[in-house]
Amino acid sequence: MSDPFSDWSVPPVGITGSPLDRADHPRRDPAAMIALRARPDARWLVMDDLKPVLTQGDRPDILWAYRSDVPHTATSVFLGLAPDRDGGAPRFAAACSGAELVSDFGGVIVDARAAAVQLGDGRAEIVAQARSLLDWHARHQFCAVCGGKTEMAKAGYARTCLGCHAEHFPRTDPVVIMLAIKGEHALVGRQPNFPKKFFSALAGFVEPGESLEEAVARELFEEAGIRTARVRYLASQPWPFPSSLMIAAFAEAVNVDITIDADELEEARWVTKDEVRAALAGTGDWFAPPPMAIAHTLLQAWVED
Repeated sequence: MSDPFSDWSVPPVGITGSPLDRADHPRRDPAAMIALRARPDARWLVMDDLKPVLTQGDRPDILWAYRSDVPHTATSVFLGLAPDRDGGAPRFAAACSGAELVSDFGGVIVDARAAAVQLGDGRAEIVAQARSLLDWHARHQFCAVCGGKTEMAKAGYARTCLGCHAEHFPRTDPVVIMLAIKGEHALVGRQPNFPKKFFSALAGFVEPGESLEEAVARELFEEAGIRTARVRYLASQPWPFPSSLMIAAFAEAVNVDITIDADELEEARWVTKDEVRAALAGTGDWFAPPPMAIAHTLLQAWVED
């Protein structure tokens, strides 16, 4: 059998590459978590209405707050441990408004999507992790089994029902995002809510009892009337709006005639590699997704193949 990884080349994927060790073992030990919170090098990423607080200036960074800056009543979750070069310092996230902060530590509140663009590296994944976890806790205050009140457990990676004691864990919704390929052309589309002239790969949620390959085939047929043969996985990306996992793939199209589902798409078109290169460079007659989006990675991988 030939090496299955020998020709595997994936362009950079946005919102990935976090430097943090998520450190599963301390999460299960309340005493260990108390000790980590008490360390003088422990820091908190503050999320105000799920928007991160960043440093000001031309090169923004996460503004890591001291424990004394964050109110004790704030919802707080453990993110992980910094790399050894940074002393393995504990990192947390807290949900609180600027008015609740114990002190004004000089940051600026930034929309999470804008932060992902501005940070542009593994720090964006830290923001994604914090946003998804804190949003999940805000949405799951009550038990889905008995309706009873729940409380945080395992340093933020679970909730336990105070009534029936059922455990609940953060959920990630799988979404397939695919580039249908037919010869020297790829299919891109635009949703009604997209900015003018903005096109992207087609995407949709995976349904219960469905494989990823089946989801790719179903979504392409439902949205654009395109039937598919082979499907090839490329890469994945966390998408914390609110908590999805984007699973990128190429799909071999069988037909070229497009039949649009007007509820899903406003327009779809077949494009060439030269047209995609121009769009990625910002010189085309349509706009491609930015580098933070895995749709950008799909298009980049196709033109570099």
